[in-house]
Amino acid sequence: MAYFYDEPSHTFSEYLLVPGYTGPENIPANVSLKTPLVKFKKGETPAIMMNIPLVSAIMQSVSNDTLAIALAKEGGVSFIYGSQSIENEAAMVRRVKNYKAGFVVSDSNLTPDATLADVLELKEKSGHSTCAVTSDGTANGKLVGIISSRDYRVSRMSLDTKVSTFMTPLDKMVTAPEGTSLKEANDIIWDHKLNNLPIVDKSGKLVAFVFRKDYSQHKENPNELLDSHKRYIVGAGINSRDFRDRVPALVEAGADVLCIDSSEGYSCWQAEAIKWIREKYGDTVKVGAGNVVDGEGFRFLADAGADFIKIGIGGGSICITRETKGIGRGQATAVIDVAKARDEYYKEKGIYIPICSDGGIVYDYHLTLALAMGSDFCMLGRYFARFDESPTNKVLVKGTYMKEYWGEGSARARNWARYDLGGDKKLSFVEGVDSYVPYAGSLHDNVALTLSKIRHTMSNCGANSIEELQKKAKLTLVSSVSIVEGGAHDVLVKDTNTNN
Repeated sequence: MAYFYDEPSHTFSEYLLVPGYTGPENIPANVSLKTPLVKFKKGETPAIMMNIPLVSAIMQSVSNDTLAIALAKEGGVSFIYGSQSIENEAAMVRRVKNYKAGFVVSDSNLTPDATLADVLELKEKSGHSTCAVTSDGTANGKLVGIISSRDYRVSRMSLDTKVSTFMTPLDKMVTAPEGTSLKEANDIIWDHKLNNLPIVDKSGKLVAFVFRKDYSQHKENPNELLDSHKRYIVGAGINSRDFRDRVPALVEAGADVLCIDSSEGYSCWQAEAIKWIREKYGDTVKVGAGNVVDGEGFRFLADAGADFIKIGIGGGSICITRETKGIGRGQATAVIDVAKARDEYYKEKGIYIPICSDGGIVYDYHLTLALAMGSDFCMLGRYFARFDESPTNKVLVKGTYMKEYWGEGSARARNWARYDLGGDKKLSFVEGVDSYVPYAGSLHDNVALTLSKIRHTMSNCGANSIEELQKKAKLTLVSSVSIVEGGAHDVLVKDTNTNN
């Protein structure tokens, strides 16, 4: 007969942390959220350490190059979605790697023959008031001028006025040559009281802008996650079908880490993909695998050579795998089980393989629970889909701004490769939904709030690091009535916004 587990599986909402002793050193400012992204041997340093325990999900509606840059600025890693052409995914990775902190490639460009109407339309579209005027209207065309809001007055000018007549021409601009360092560029900005500084190459073509406002933002992001060449670190998703073509393209584009994107990772196809990567690249290419929900699945992928292992089946807010196929496990129970297997593997082999909790995060405190239960970091989809930097549209739904959010197994994404079991190249039935999530503003502001909550909770537990939290954490199951007791009750709440 079938094997039956003695205990039911549990979700994060069924647990609470019991506070530990808080000493004078246990203050949020002293809490480090550094965590390993890839495996390492005992006594060695991981090849990639993150500064915060957050990565973004491998989804069309979440992880593109824009979000990858924004999250790397905070210290985390995005995994560019793989359900697109190899060329497009590699191009996104390349854009992240080519982006230099503080050096912004212009996304608002016009030709001298454009009109004021074009300027206003571009400003509405991009949200930026500074427009580069180049000979061909491209981001890297020959620079001939610049337009800012101080160069025109809509009330006193005709909309068909040519840009060339009111732009600030090149001979009245301060520019800097390609190769100028960020410090040198900021010094020029301050010395000349500029709002921005165009960087141009030897032939006069625009390379990038450095903005005055970005100086303070750079100072506000001490956790930026950079590689040895001071480029942002970025991940990319792959599948178990076209990896022989996709992996080389992503490696060439500069991807720092890969991850096999699959709804269920305990399979021969994932082992085959990892084996091919190891035979071709050895350990130089880092690749995560998953998803699994028990120690047996972890051990399989660990022995296959995975650099990190993702946990979770059916727990995502847009995932209906449990409904359609009846497989999965409560996320908290899955994390606890896999963490035990990870620790046993480390004791036996002397190799520490980070584990990632993927799905099941509803509230910010669930992240702290996942870390306390043994996760090294968490992968989030819905959380990041709400922000300005995600690639989806912001729409007005019944008077409230929302952002579109759909699963990789939905009819919209049609990501059949994620659910591939060796059959036809098609999605036989959907395992995800198409939905909306409440718009939440900028990634920076929201992540800062989330991390503040994590640090405060860790201080309550007497822990100043994730490793220390996992050693000191005391967890208790809660009853259904105590869950009710834990929220606001028996009052009329004025404001229901919890920022989760």
